[in-house]
Amino acid sequence: MLSFLAKRLVSGIGLLAVLTTLTYFMLRLGTGDVAQTIAGQSAGPEQVALIESRFGLDQPLASQFLDWAAAAVTGDFGRSWFTGQLVTEAVTGRLAVTVTLAIGSVALTAVIGVVLGALAATRRGWLDRLVQILAVIGQAVPGFLVAVGLVLVFAVQLKLFPATGYVRPGDSLGGWAMSILLPVAALTIGSVGGLAQQVRGSMLDVLRKDYVRTLRSRGLSRGRIVYRHVLRNAAGPGLSVLGLQFVIILGASVVVEQIFSIPGLGPIALTSTMQGDVPLVMGIVIVTGAIVVVVNLIVDLLQAFINPKVRMS
Repeated sequence: MLSFLAKRLVSGIGLLAVLTTLTYFMLRLGTGDVAQTIAGQSAGPEQVALIESRFGLDQPLASQFLDWAAAAVTGDFGRSWFTGQLVTEAVTGRLAVTVTLAIGSVALTAVIGVVLGALAATRRGWLDRLVQILAVIGQAVPGFLVAVGLVLVFAVQLKLFPATGYVRPGDSLGGWAMSILLPVAALTIGSVGGLAQQVRGSMLDVLRKDYVRTLRSRGLSRGRIVYRHVLRNAAGPGLSVLGLQFVIILGASVVVEQIFSIPGLGPIALTSTMQGDVPLVMGIVIVTGAIVVVVNLIVDLLQAFINPKVRMS
């Protein structure tokens, strides 16, 4: 198990290194004259040159990357070029909000997706068709349209939830729950159908196995067979999809947070990317990338726990 864990951890770190390298160069090559933007469009050449010297923008691009990477390895991600705030402060101050939305959505997706998938596999009929419809809607409808629709119906028309804004748990636990319910629902709707469809397909494959027929012949109840044997053996593909859904939800939260005016990583990710604020963007990329690596590692460990063949591979 330790060897399995070490291999997954090394591959995750390597993936994170490749991700940060590609992001840095694409961001630097894809932005215009950042020094001019920082100094202002009315700034003269001397002011622009001063900004370039201050942030090392007058150095070769490879040197800029190596300097940034050497500092980042020690945990120093620098300061925002536009606000001067420490990147670690800017990211950690908003990280909990984004992670809360993502975890809430993934948890809700897991519960609803597994229940719907299991029922669709064992009872068929209208539930089976419902799962297919949800999967198609989740793939076809953009997340921002779902978010806008929820706001129009439940906030504007029915006035059940606030349309925008965020309440911190320390201020009001009830207000916090009300403020994140619609964003979590918007993120969940797009992902629950895919998981339910995967669970349904995996369970149908397991239900056709010989050992399931043997269990039935021994007189075991349907519920015991499904929930103690079939569901566990069909959980592997579902876990893989759930891990992928977490990555998708984390990305979709950028837009959803903007729509609901939630102070997570989404608003500063959009703003810093448009401005070309490299230190802040890279800090966000590293943190979110590390979260994805950890989630994938947890999924791999769960897969190995459920299926010993995974550990052997």
